[in-house]
Amino acid sequence: MIAKSDYVVQQPEERKSKWIEVFGNKNPIHIEVGMGKGKFITRMAAENPQINYVGIERYTSVLLRAIQKRESMEELPNLYYLCIDARELPDIFAEGEVDKIYLNFSDPWPKERHAKRRLPSKEFLARYEKILSPEGLVEFKTDNRELFEFGLEQAKFAGWHRVAYTYDLHHETEMVKGNVMTEYEEKFSEMGNPIYKSIICKRKW
Repeated sequence: MIAKSDYVVQQPEERKSKWIEVFGNKNPIHIEVGMGKGKFITRMAAENPQINYVGIERYTSVLLRAIQKRESMEELPNLYYLCIDARELPDIFAEGEVDKIYLNFSDPWPKERHAKRRLPSKEFLARYEKILSPEGLVEFKTDNRELFEFGLEQAKFAGWHRVAYTYDLHHETEMVKGNVMTEYEEKFSEMGNPIYKSIICKRKW
């Protein structure tokens, strides 16, 4: 059952090409696929009122945690949520309607037969390409090296371009600037695990 809240967009397929109406402005739209408890995207929305954010989470129980976090804060008119599977993205956003996609600590789906379910896979990159603007970016963070290298390989295979990447984000002076940590990022960093990050785009700059 989809969480009922003023912050959760119901029947989102009806919003395709109409997200300007949802937010009431023409500001850029950034989405986080698999937002978990919502710490990252909530802080991003609070710090960047000039950007519209959509948090996507397929599990209602997890989405409810994000809503509870949101309700304890001041009003954030630039943040909405969707309770959907990421495979539905092209049905909900029109071509060029999204400017940036965040993938943070996604499920690694380690078994090879599940490779198509990995969010940095070429199958998902094809979905992202359908909704991103020409200059759109995909930012991916993880502590899983195998998944990170898989993502880099898939991007190359699909014809995407590496804008930047690092195997140790928190010690990369330029890339760590303005970094907002997720719950998992804080946990793994405290354990001493390096954080990997890549930024890719479809059109070479």
